[in-house]
Amino acid sequence: MCSRTSTSPSTGAYWDDLARLRAALDGAEAVVIGAGAGLSAAAGFTYAGARFQRYFSDFAEKYGFSDMYSGGFYPFPTPEEFWAYWSRYIFLNRYLDPPRPVYQQLLALVRDKDYFVLTTNVDHCFQKAGFDKARLFYTQGDYGLFQCSQPCCQETFDNELTIRRMVERQKDLRVPSQLLPLCPHCGRPLTLNLRADDKFVEDEGWRRASERYAAFLRARRGRRTLFLELGVGYNTPGIIKYPFWRMTAEDPAATYACVNAAQTACPAELSGRSILLQADLSQLLSDLSALSQPPPVHS
Repeated sequence: MCSRTSTSPSTGAYWDDLARLRAALDGAEAVVIGAGAGLSAAAGFTYAGARFQRYFSDFAEKYGFSDMYSGGFYPFPTPEEFWAYWSRYIFLNRYLDPPRPVYQQLLALVRDKDYFVLTTNVDHCFQKAGFDKARLFYTQGDYGLFQCSQPCCQETFDNELTIRRMVERQKDLRVPSQLLPLCPHCGRPLTLNLRADDKFVEDEGWRRASERYAAFLRARRGRRTLFLELGVGYNTPGIIKYPFWRMTAEDPAATYACVNAAQTACPAELSGRSILLQADLSQLLSDLSALSQPPPVHS
């Protein structure tokens, strides 16, 4: 059974639960952040609506899809068209900063804490905001990396220069054929380093990050740990949500917090050590920061 009781900013209970979250954060000896797509959406990296129309109306008109996510699954007939779409997509969602400073707000809250970040996001926003690279694990890949489509090797390749050239030189929704990326080892096409099937490359950097995350969890077992889940849905709950539930259940000193603009839940047995907040993450992080400020001094 799951508890789905949550609070939103329109209720007084929201501020009570926010104060509980503030106290849990302040009292935590370690903070494990689990971040999903909702965090980047709160920062302004939305894949539909006005932002999609602003940057992809030409693709929408030709191919008929209505959001960036759907475009990612479109069966483009040529690699030149595929990379015209994906180069623009990657440029916007990996190499530009998000419109709102949500990640910087989060960093300000945990900068002085013993923290680690596990994220399914592949947009690099944590690192761009200044989070310690050694405390990040991008488990699902990185928009900024290519890998061999075979793959012939467990190696990834930085794609920024190629992506920028594709964006600059694409015409009629196609990139020049000479810009199509090829594996330097076997000559096959390169593809995105995103976990979609058993061909996902876990390179040396990925493996080191995985080991650091596992070591962090082992070393903090039994301490006052806050498992802080932000914007995580149910597309891949086995990566963040379910392990956070399990680790909280196994450690009596741990607290689980779930913040989401939509549904929040936890197992009923964790209800006494969980905080569920249904709220916009940008607003919540601002409110949480405000709770840490000293009260005004009146003369």
